[in-house]
Amino acid sequence: MKIYRFKYESSIFYGVLEKDLLHVISGSIFRKFRIASKKIPIGDVWLLPPVLPSKIVAVGRNYRDHAKERGKPIPKEPLLFLKPSTAVIGPNDSINLPEMSKKVDYEGELALVIRKKAYKLNEDATVDDYILGYTCLNDVTARDLQDKDVQFTRAKSFDTFAAIGPCITTGIDPGALGVKTFLNGKLRQSGNTKNLIFPIPFLVRYISNIMTLLPGDVITTGTPAGVGAMNTGDRVDVQIEGIGTLSNTVT
Repeated sequence: MKIYRFKYESSIFYGVLEKDLLHVISGSIFRKFRIASKKIPIGDVWLLPPVLPSKIVAVGRNYRDHAKERGKPIPKEPLLFLKPSTAVIGPNDSINLPEMSKKVDYEGELALVIRKKAYKLNEDATVDDYILGYTCLNDVTARDLQDKDVQFTRAKSFDTFAAIGPCITTGIDPGALGVKTFLNGKLRQSGNTKNLIFPIPFLVRYISNIMTLLPGDVITTGTPAGVGAMNTGDRVDVQIEGIGTLSNTVT
């Protein structure tokens, strides 16, 4: 199931895509919901970020090839940082380059959306019960500021630095999904989630023992090798098997 959040005639809806029609959802996507009779052609709507998280928990250096290209050691435990909710944009929105940075990179990633409150999950917890589904995320990074500051907050937190979408896909196995990023139509990143250093079940349990995860929160799982700079006028497409393509332009 592919769940979209969208605007149509000044109202905001959630809907499930079947062929080219969005079947409007009645009720909360985080609980049991039903499909209403209203159907809207997807070509008539403006797609929005599929979720508005209270926080985005990001995992750094979770692919060995990316750690190698950055000249960094393989982490012995997950390297976590936060991205603010104000960084979130949706499909086809613009990524804005900040004046204080001279090098802003794309980072295509698989992200998951939390379905219900998760707090101090034990190692036997069934993590699937806490995950609504999966989406694409571009963890936009001011690379020069990251290297200058050492810690990640400024480099990862500018408005528009968390592009999410186009939808939340449920019912897929995240263990071996292809992750690709294209810059102006040219393939720049090509990885697979089977190569994650810390797999998704471990990450959800680990993070829940540090902070409470709330419905709608996002965990983004790290980027493969091939990150690079974006410039004004560029188009970035993050494509993940079974989910779709998240497209954004750069201004």
